[in-house]
Amino acid sequence: MEAVRFTTDDGVSLEGELRRPEGSPAASAVLCHAHPRFGGSKDHPILWAIRAELASRGFAVLAFNFRGTMGSGGTYGGGRLEPRDVAAAIDRVRGESDGPTLVAGWSFGANVAIHEALEDERVAALALLGFPLTHDLDIPDPPTETELRAFRRPVLFVGGEHDAYSPPDRLRTLSAAIPRAELEIIEGTDHYLWRHEKRAAEIVGAFAVRALGLTDED
Repeated sequence: MEAVRFTTDDGVSLEGELRRPEGSPAASAVLCHAHPRFGGSKDHPILWAIRAELASRGFAVLAFNFRGTMGSGGTYGGGRLEPRDVAAAIDRVRGESDGPTLVAGWSFGANVAIHEALEDERVAALALLGFPLTHDLDIPDPPTETELRAFRRPVLFVGGEHDAYSPPDRLRTLSAAIPRAELEIIEGTDHYLWRHEKRAAEIVGAFAVRALGLTDED
């Protein structure tokens, strides 16, 4: 694991950790964490599990802290400035591989990730866990149905059976609006996926390889 720093287009210095695979990376990935005002950071177990899984499948993986979180500079942007952080992370991790880039996000990070992907063609696929659909937080609304139907890249939604912030029925409706979306509901868990981190990571890893046209031997 290598500690890295990189800078956004509006001059904010962000901290991250880069994990490389054993061989030459076939692809790259950026991981986006949960809400920073509720303890979210790059160091959550679900993101550790996804980082390890993707690295084992040949990805160079960058996990980072959004602006205003832990050692990153700047201040919290309400989900409206954080897409700039994702764009900068994509810049950094694509220096590790000429292959395609996956962006994965959990909760708040999933909201930020999809908004960046709408504008950023470098995002070849999205993996969104616990995508927030019911909340009292001042963060951007999900994309409109028109925006979702126009999005043609692969998207994976992962939710917990008992997720109060991302109810399975609403998640099914959302995923049905996206032409290349897949949905996985993990039984016996909620928004936090406690004790199901490895299963969630395996789902993300298998999707990433399939969606990006890779093989485990690449």
